Amino acid sequence: MPANLIVGALTGVAILLGSVTLAGLTPSRAHAEDTTAFTFKRVAVGRPTAGKRITVQIDPAAQAQFLAARPNGTDPELLKKRAAQDTVAKAPTPPAGGGAAGTAGSVASKSAYAWYWDAISPALGASGPGRLEKAVAALGAGPGGARVAGPRLATLKRIADIHGTDILKATIGTSVSPALVVAVIGVESSGRTAAVSHAGATGLMQLMAPTAARFGVTDRTNPAENIRGGVAYLDWLMGEFDRDPLMVLASYNAGENAVRRNAGVPPYAETRDYVPKVLAAWAVARNLCLTPPQLVSDGCVFGATRVATAD
Repeated sequence: MPANLIVGALTGVAILLGSVTLAGLTPSRAHAEDTTAFTFKRVAVGRPTAGKRITVQIDPAAQAQFLAARPNGTDPELLKKRAAQDTVAKAPTPPAGGGAAGTAGSVASKSAYAWYWDAISPALGASGPGRLEKAVAALGAGPGGARVAGPRLATLKRIADIHGTDILKATIGTSVSPALVVAVIGVESSGRTAAVSHAGATGLMQLMAPTAARFGVTDRTNPAENIRGGVAYLDWLMGEFDRDPLMVLASYNAGENAVRRNAGVPPYAETRDYVPKVLAAWAVARNLCLTPPQLVSDGCVFGATRVATAD
């Protein structure tokens, strides 16, 4: 057989095998490769021929996946992530009143301390003498001896050490115990002056903007102002709910209107957990006073820690 015919036959076989190989490439194998880069493949044809000698293979699905993964200024998911990283969350206007009002909303059945409300009535009509004592005693009445968890003693002591003077000044002439203020701060912000919730509650006592304006606070990140506004709101709630600690704390979290609408502690999981957590913090914080207060309206002066084993 002439040499030129042999070369031509071999070239044809090479082209045929190349076509079969390319046609046999399955989608799963193609997707298993790195889809973040384009692939260029040269097809050997044996001898110079007219036309293009490079076949550029771009999988449309892979290209779409690659482009979708690239961040850009109009990508909805990227915009959501950037918005979530903002220091101050932008949220709808919460109900009037409330330290962190407007942040509660899920049903009470999801509450971590639903058992607590089996022992203590959430009803406004259940108010009366001895309510605080019973409410504190029930903190350890969970299944299997479970207790409501509150802030650590070290956290509460640090709050009293740093902000004790501002707390004492703000509570003079009010029906709010300094120990209650420490307890609220411990649960609300753990003593972080720049704390901002997802709903926009700000500062030590997590004041919402409407509540801050209502009680004359212009800078919620200023510790003294924030404490003064939070105490003023607690004092107002004491008058509204006849010093009932459960109703006062529920109102501070969910707003007084929510308490009135529900004739008691609203059936929000957050609020149903918030009230016993603050009471648990109160049970510890009261021992930071030289003379531990008996009621959430009693005054006190912070002194040496009386509960050395609580931390």
